[in-house]
Amino acid sequence: MFTGIIQAIGTLQSIQPRGGDMRLRIATGKLDMTDVSLGDSIAVNGVCLTAIDFDAQHFAADVSNETLSLTSLGQLSPASEVNLEKALTLQTHLGGHLVSGHVDGLGEVLKLYDDGRSVRFHIKAPNELARYIANKGSICVDGVSLTVNKVTGAVFELNIVPHTIEETIIKHYSTGTQVNLEVDLIARYLERLLLGEHAADTTQDSGITQTFLAENGFLHP
Repeated sequence: MFTGIIQAIGTLQSIQPRGGDMRLRIATGKLDMTDVSLGDSIAVNGVCLTAIDFDAQHFAADVSNETLSLTSLGQLSPASEVNLEKALTLQTHLGGHLVSGHVDGLGEVLKLYDDGRSVRFHIKAPNELARYIANKGSICVDGVSLTVNKVTGAVFELNIVPHTIEETIIKHYSTGTQVNLEVDLIARYLERLLLGEHAADTTQDSGITQTFLAENGFLHP
């Protein structure tokens, strides 16, 4: 688990093909590696990866085909900058929100513009994730815990303050940039819980629909 508060910007040093998937070696920048052990989790652009080799300034992690197909990690090249966060502990300040490091899908930056000293971003989420994104709710973008300012269909808006821009790879975003999205954990589990005994029914759509809510007494005339 993570908090969505980025601790350092790292730099991808190398990509090594390994039997169809990849091994990444990342320079960790200012990330404190003194408490890292073999097998620990480190989030890279919001993707939970396992450190299989490390020293004071680097670590290596394997990335599966599943992860490559669902995230933007496969689009990285040597010298790409990445957001880094170590897994939270019981002593960690929970300054963002609970983040699992399991990316739900890719979003796309549609436009960005200055809003005072901040920058406003419009990001298009996959249609199937739209129902989990709520006005003033939390969303994780490339590992960064952010507050949704507005939602219109599958497009949501973010207002990014100067500190966050400076301390993350958001500074490099432009129109068309693809970003890793993880929706709020509570929204995902709430949908599954609402299905109740129907959760095991493979004959119906697993999503919550207005018809389902009405048939099960959640909506009233």
